[in-house]
Amino acid sequence: MARMHARRRGKSGSKHPVERMHPEWSLKPEEIEQLIVKLAEEGKPPSMIGLILRDSYGIPDVKAALGKKLTQVLKEHDLLPPIPEDLANLLEKRANLIKHLQEHKKDIHNRRRLQLIEAKINRLVKYYKREGVLPENWSYS
Repeated sequence: MARMHARRRGKSGSKHPVERMHPEWSLKPEEIEQLIVKLAEEGKPPSMIGLILRDSYGIPDVKAALGKKLTQVLKEHDLLPPIPEDLANLLEKRANLIKHLQEHKKDIHNRRRLQLIEAKINRLVKYYKREGVLPENWSYS
């Protein structure tokens, strides 16, 4: 798949196993859900929780184990962050870049990079408003 703001192709995303089956030797679904809640209460974002479950606990696929996605589990326990993680990361990147541009006013390449990041943010905000994840009157500044 082509990149959003570049004229080249990149590596494709990760591949799930062909069969979505939870291995018998892994943790039970109830234990997995308790682990997800515990990690979320420690302040870990959803992507980090998935990596910890995969690398430390040997859970290859949360959806195969629980029958629902990790974010759905967090939503059921009211632990889902108010802003989706991908949007929050882009907003943080934008803030860091604005701070950099205030110090280095002639950095035209990063000024262009800021425009591209803001385009991604606007596209994501429009999507999340349409899907009902963000309220209609939500805006960033």
